Formats: sequence, C-alpha cells, structure tokens
Amino acid sequence: MKLASLKSGGRDGTLIVVNRALTHFATAGDVAATLQEAIDDWSNTAPLLNTLSEALNGENCADARLLDFTALASPFPRAYEFVDGSAYLPHVERVRRARGAEVPASFYEDPLMYQATSAGFLGPRDPVPVTSEDYGIDFEAEVVVVTDDVPMAVDVKQAASHIQLIGLVNDVSLRNLIPAELAKGFGFVHSKPRSALSPVLVTPDELGTAWRDSVVHLPLRSWLNQERFGQPEAGVDMQFNFAQLIAHAAHTRPLAAGAIVGSGTIANEDESLGASCLAERRMLEIISGGKPITPFMSFGDTIRIEMLDENGASIFGAIEQVIQPYGN
Repeated sequence: MKLASLKSGGRDGTLIVVNRALTHFATAGDVAATLQEAIDDWSNTAPLLNTLSEALNGENCADARLLDFTALASPFPRAYEFVDGSAYLPHVERVRRARGAEVPASFYEDPLMYQATSAGFLGPRDPVPVTSEDYGIDFEAEVVVVTDDVPMAVDVKQAASHIQLIGLVNDVSLRNLIPAELAKGFGFVHSKPRSALSPVLVTPDELGTAWRDSVVHLPLRSWLNQERFGQPEAGVDMQFNFAQLIAHAAHTRPLAAGAIVGSGTIANEDESLGASCLAERRMLEIISGGKPITPFMSFGDTIRIEMLDENGASIFGAIEQVIQPYGN
C-alpha cells in the first residue's frame, strides 16, 4: 500500500491511502488520524489500511478522490527521529580522493551515520527556503526506510523485520557551511536544514522483487533544472544495507516507531550513471581537471527526484522543489 498526508489537519497532517497509479486517494481517519498514529500501532492499523488500499485499487471505490500533489505535506510532517547514513562508499571515496585523503579502513566495516533534522520536513512540492546563495546549496537524492518500534541492541536479522515503509528524501545540504562545522568536531547543525520526503511512502511489498536483502534494487533519478542529472542504481555499491543501518542506529538505544533511516547519497563506481548530488559531480571534476566547474544551486533552480518501477511507473511520486530566498 501507499500512504501520504494531506496538509490539512494540523501540524501532523491527515493520513490518506493512495492508489498505485498515484491518481486517487481515500482518507484513513477511521483507522488513524495521522501516519504517526498508524505506525505507533502498526500491527493493528496496517491490516486495516491494507484493506482500504485494496478497495481503492479496485474498480469501485465510492470514497476515491483525485490526488493533488501540491496539497500533500510530507508523509511525516515531523518525526521523532531521522538518522542518515552514508552507505554508498563510492561517494565517500570520491570526496576524500578530491582532497587527497584516504578512506579509513573502518569505514568499510562500521557505518557512517549522523542525527539529522526531524522536527519538520518540507512537503514534496514545497520550495526550499535558504537565507543565502553563498551557503553552497545542494540536493542529495536518497532512499529512506521507516521502522516500527526497534529494541536496543537489535541484531541485523531482527532489524530487517522492523522495516515497514520505504520512500525517498531530498536531504538538503549547505555545502559551504559544512567544513567549519566539521572542524569543530561536533557534527552538523547549520549545514543541514529541513529535508523533503517523497509524496508517498510504500510498504515493501509494493516494490516486488526490487526489494530484497533490505536494499532497493532500482535506479534513483534526478533532474536539475529539467535536465537529467543522474540515475545511479540504488541496489549497487551499497556497503551497508538498511537492516545493518538500523542495527547500527539501535546499538545503544531503541528507535521509536516512525524512526526514519536514510541511505545517504546514492553513488556507484560506474561514473557514467551520474551522481545524486552536486558535491559529487564537483569532486569528479576536481579529480579529472583539478577544479570544480558545476556551480551549486541558485535561487530559482529546480530539482526533481523520482524512482520508477520496471514498467516505468512512478513508485513514490516525484519530489519537485525550487530553491527560494527565505522570507519570500
């Protein structure tokens, strides 16, 4: 099934079920008012939501309404937790190689992860507000999963069973603010503003055979200013799968239902598939020519992020955003 949230209904939106074609929806208020309420009691709400989904995808559903993507909030307008990994080591390797640094051996055995902003997510068609173009505005196309309650010290096999929903994220980064923050040795704050989740989140069964071994085996496509930017394969070169990332995040603490776990920027060894962020393209330019050529994003620039199934149909809907000066 596919789930989303309308902007109406307060700070946490109104839960809806969306059909597979992403054309119609039905409200789910009789089951749960919000997606957070649903995931909190997932063992009971999931079967009821699935029944509604089956009816919506049938030929006759009296409650079906036309879907307007601009009316959608993030599926989770706010979440208790968002932890983001960096599971695609080709991305890490290029960033370090561009500045003449080696990748520590531990990176191949111990996942990179940071605590990301979760108090609010931008809607999938909302603009990205930024104070200054000088911040080095970048997008990052990633896959995310959402868990139910995960116990502390969960092992990898058990962690896989806690993955209940899958989606995409534009993990917005302000690249020119990152070096000074990392130099403090205490992580990101200013350089990682609010991100945007895909219009819908889906249960793993919606991906069919493309979901296996806790990895999505499909290309993640992005367009910058309507031009194809990259389409790396999410199922290739992922050093740590989502079960491993969840087990890492829960090593010394439980994860609350609705925890969002990100893959990090999708990247492949095969450079012909393109990149999933401007920083990586710039790193490749430094490696090949000694300096970056591609600029970071400016006000008015647009980004589109989408994943298609084997038949060319959109799975999660597209994240479509424009960079906008804050206050406009």
